[in-house]
Amino acid sequence: MSAPLTKAPEGGAPVFATLGCRLNTYETAAMEELAREAGVKNAVVVNTCAVTAEAVRKARQEIRRLRRAHPDAPLIVTGCAAQTEPETFAAMPEVTRVIGNTEKMAPETWAQMTPDLIGQTERVAVDDIMSVRETAGHLIDGFGTRARAYVQIQNGCDHRCTFCIIPYGRGNSRSVPAGVVVDQVKRLVDRGFNEVVLTGVDLTSWGADLPGAPRLGDLVMRLLRLVPDLPRLRISSIDSIEADENLMQAIATEPRLMPHLHLSLQHGDDLILKRMKRRHLRDDAIAFCEQARRLRPGIAFGADIIAGFPTESEAAFENSLRLVEECGLTFLHVFPFSPRPGTPAARMPQLHGPVIRERAARLRAAGQDRLAAHLAAQAGREHEVLMETPRTGRTPQFAEVAFAQARPEGTILPARIAGHDGARLTA
Repeated sequence: MSAPLTKAPEGGAPVFATLGCRLNTYETAAMEELAREAGVKNAVVVNTCAVTAEAVRKARQEIRRLRRAHPDAPLIVTGCAAQTEPETFAAMPEVTRVIGNTEKMAPETWAQMTPDLIGQTERVAVDDIMSVRETAGHLIDGFGTRARAYVQIQNGCDHRCTFCIIPYGRGNSRSVPAGVVVDQVKRLVDRGFNEVVLTGVDLTSWGADLPGAPRLGDLVMRLLRLVPDLPRLRISSIDSIEADENLMQAIATEPRLMPHLHLSLQHGDDLILKRMKRRHLRDDAIAFCEQARRLRPGIAFGADIIAGFPTESEAAFENSLRLVEECGLTFLHVFPFSPRPGTPAARMPQLHGPVIRERAARLRAAGQDRLAAHLAAQAGREHEVLMETPRTGRTPQFAEVAFAQARPEGTILPARIAGHDGARLTA
């Protein structure tokens, strides 16, 4: 049974809720523009994440909360969780429509969201994401605060890591042509953005489906050459084993490419990496970090690491703990493993929940120690800080800086670091 379709008070703007990654946030901004162009009113839209079972649980929780807050508005669910398990959300009485990741970027989808049409359209519109061969035609000129803009250059993933459901939510890898990206970044610079972040699902696969098969490093070098007025370019996340020669050259020679990389490492034990169907071993990760640090002294690394993957022994887990130190990781994203139905890892022997949570806590503690060491090393140094709010900004290495007095948002200012509070620098 669907949610009530009673029309909400006339003139209300749609309400959008976003769960998950930066790419979802980017696409929510695009959906807001599509909804505005279509004249959609009084709808509630939830853009879901499917990366873990917990993410799906939170999506259901958010849907129920929003239904209580907006009892009469049509409620539309989309995003990766809607794509991978539409029946889960279609079965919720709070939900009016479920639309897939391709459908959410189509103008005709939003043209059907008017009060007189929404009850007449099919309740579930989720096509085969694997049949999609292009990125969404509806690109927006980035999203973000006055400080930085995010630009989608790629979507989908051709890899099939055993723990990951995302390819089934995003489809195979598709790249935005370089010329389109350059033009978009130029417009963002003209609008006053001082930093642009390249984002996607699997950034280092960018270009494989384009003529000539260019690499991510080619795009980075081209952007920096053709948009000379762009002060700062940042890469959101990469698979280090796929880093190409031009990307390493950019790290070494281009000061406008920020010295911060977030790495998709996932684990520090070779056997677990093989069972994850990753494409690197622990020595590959360590060698990459050492090479990047030689090319760009002072570069900072973040990383995703999963705690409690099926069959993970204590010795295997300790290899992940050591990797934090051996790679010199500063910003750690720790994911307690949760099985995703439909993935090979869900059929492997599982660890008990308390063991997973305890190992995740130890990894987070190791990450906190590394962050504190990085922050302590900045005392007395001067950094060019991009102001995100009147009193906070980010260094080129992405450490947060708190200021005692307000500064103009979006500007890049020199700041001498006085100390830190364990979580951020003070200036």
